Amino acid sequence: MRTTTFITVFLMFLVITSSSFTNAQQDTIEIYVIDNFVTPEIPHKLVLSFFTSEICKSKININGTSEIVVSSEPTDNHKIQIDLSTYTLKPSGNYFTLIVEGANGKSYSSEKDEFEIPKEVVVEGGSNFLLFCLFGGVVFALPSPVYVYTESGNYFSLTKEIPLVFLKSSSYNYPTGYFSVEFSHIINAPVKNFFRTGYKHIIEVPGIEYVSPGFNYITNFKGYNGISPELSLGLFKIFNTFTVYSRYRFNAKPGDAGSEFNEISIGLYSGFFAVYF
Repeated sequence: MRTTTFITVFLMFLVITSSSFTNAQQDTIEIYVIDNFVTPEIPHKLVLSFFTSEICKSKININGTSEIVVSSEPTDNHKIQIDLSTYTLKPSGNYFTLIVEGANGKSYSSEKDEFEIPKEVVVEGGSNFLLFCLFGGVVFALPSPVYVYTESGNYFSLTKEIPLVFLKSSSYNYPTGYFSVEFSHIINAPVKNFFRTGYKHIIEVPGIEYVSPGFNYITNFKGYNGISPELSLGLFKIFNTFTVYSRYRFNAKPGDAGSEFNEISIGLYSGFFAVYF
């Protein structure tokens, strides 16, 4: 009898604990940081934007100091620019914490997210901010070099991918995945120009930035209509804005033997012009 009673109490404890844990997991507001960078001109400004899974108010705390209001009215799209001249900052290791308040009056805090102060670049007769904008524009517009190998020969290609639609995730660094369009030009190949559209799924892994399997539709608008599975590895970030990645991709037109070709490339990932859902 005692054993039965003990088992009953133990099972009730597990059910209550599991229910409480599930409620605790659901009773929160997810925060998705989109932009997080410091402008290079002086005075430095922290430019920050983020989405939340629910409409809420928000604040920010920099390096454990007093809180600053980001959104005084409930919203799910939060943006702010903060003058950092009044803060005591280090060249690296600075951080901020986001605090959100839901409709139920409860507050939730994010983990610490770091930001760095750009090193000053002195350009005689020029502007640091203009230099930064020009550099960013050049990097973003830069096409990716690609090595293409087929049964009939090997070629060099240039390709440019533009992410368009991102799917939100609980990560502060990357979305769950994104839809993109891409144009490729293969130099001296029998078929030179290709257009792709597809989806890339992002899985963050320790040691590198991410692993990203993807699947595309490929066409040259002249009879070559095929599929293009791929696998990308996000290697490291530069300027907290671009991620250097390497990619392998297989291309084929189903039912057309000899239409297959393979690609190995290196490129830069960024979400500048993407729309988040």
